[in-house]
Amino acid sequence: MYRDIACNQTSNLIPKRSFWNPFMVTCRECETEINQATEICPHCGADLTLPVAGADAPAGRTPLRKTLIRWGVLLTVLLGAIWSFLWFVVPARQGNPTTLAEARAAEALGELQTTLAAYSLPQNGGFPRQFESLDQRAHNAVQLAQSVNYQIQYTPGPVEADGAIHTYILQARAGNYGFRNFYTDAGGIVRATRENRAATAQDPPY
Repeated sequence: MYRDIACNQTSNLIPKRSFWNPFMVTCRECETEINQATEICPHCGADLTLPVAGADAPAGRTPLRKTLIRWGVLLTVLLGAIWSFLWFVVPARQGNPTTLAEARAAEALGELQTTLAAYSLPQNGGFPRQFESLDQRAHNAVQLAQSVNYQIQYTPGPVEADGAIHTYILQARAGNYGFRNFYTDAGGIVRATRENRAATAQDPPY
């Protein structure tokens, strides 16, 4: 009888056998040594026949469904981070790249025309002899054209009787075959050609 009771209470008692009495264990409530066949602790009155919560639960593996959910959440977060990085780093490409490049080149010429007009106010009396005399806005316009593979060329007109330059030529030459080449001057009209040459004043307006 004692043996059967001891087997049923194995999970309810804290084994702590004494060298002198191997049949003694420790009560799980008051941690006092008692006989392993005892059903009620004589010290604290704890019912040692009741199962200990979680004592008999098997330490099995994580259910497959939970594992899949965890991996799914992790994969979603990772893909979201990659997409956010690409969204901010990779430039968007919309529309025809040829049309976009030509529009950027024409825009750069427009910025240069505005800068040259501001430079020719009475304090300077005309246009500069060298392109480097213009401000940072003009250099930014040149960089804009270069970003779409266009090269800007500034050609000042002759020095007139008053010692000033009153004319100029601006040309934007495409680095890609088949792209428009542009021309403009102090008159303000932008002209273009698709021929593999520099645009001139005889080409049609853009």
